[in-house]
Amino acid sequence: MPTDHSRLAPSPLNRRAALLGAVGLLALPASPPATAAAPPAPEVWPNALQVPGGVARLSLGPAAARPVAQAGEMPLLVLGDVIEWTALVGIPLSAAPGRASITVQAAEGSGPRQVVYTVAPKRYTEQRLKVAPGTVDLSPDNQARYERERAHQATVMATFSEPLPQASALRMRVPVPGRRSSSFGLRRVFNGQSRNPHSGMDIAASTGTPVVAPLPGRVIDTGDYFFNGNTVWLDHGGGLLSMYCHLSAIGVATGDVLKTGESLGAVGATGRVTGPHLHWGVMLNRTMVDPALFLPA
Repeated sequence: MPTDHSRLAPSPLNRRAALLGAVGLLALPASPPATAAAPPAPEVWPNALQVPGGVARLSLGPAAARPVAQAGEMPLLVLGDVIEWTALVGIPLSAAPGRASITVQAAEGSGPRQVVYTVAPKRYTEQRLKVAPGTVDLSPDNQARYERERAHQATVMATFSEPLPQASALRMRVPVPGRRSSSFGLRRVFNGQSRNPHSGMDIAASTGTPVVAPLPGRVIDTGDYFFNGNTVWLDHGGGLLSMYCHLSAIGVATGDVLKTGESLGAVGATGRVTGPHLHWGVMLNRTMVDPALFLPA
């Protein structure tokens, strides 16, 4: 049977249409490249809050080596790199609002300079309570014990060690799940006598609930103290410390090195407390600061 070539070969009209179609495709403007999503901004911890009990993040600018910064005679944690160094300054709860400054000494040997910042006012909650008189004033024996313990704690709080923590790894994990039963900065007035403001975060939890390290750290102190009960201190480097009080059990010893999430003890009600909870404190340059600044909102 003869082959019908008209069915196999394209007609001139079809060839022309195909050619025009190809030319048309070549003539189309090239699609613009898809816009790449901007990388998320790196997380910066702790959050800056320049109030009493807060943290100031002060830029020290670029330098070939890490500068040395101090608040008075107190060494400060300086993190960053040659592009920009940042001093982290814990602001005491007793700080007066207004102008404050730190001293910075460049590693290259140039003279010291002042970096000025402003402390904004903050009003913390106050509670006025009526209690039995005997629960406010300490007996001579208890007062003597407290004074001895306070002297020891001062040596613990002066710890400033290396290696320094990583600037990108200062976001803390909550050490125990539970309701925050008392916030940082709360001031209690017993029978008209003002007491020091609350210098940590209280988290309500059942006795025996495990308490874990919020960051990698080394155990620098454990003990049973009059007010704080069974207590553990962790050193995270560079004057960044944390404390865990009123524990029912201590599961670590001085010198132990913990990873984030490793247990250090269990919630309890030891010391001067009315019920089981964890008192969690965070210290920066020997200053208790709000732990919430190291946590996601």
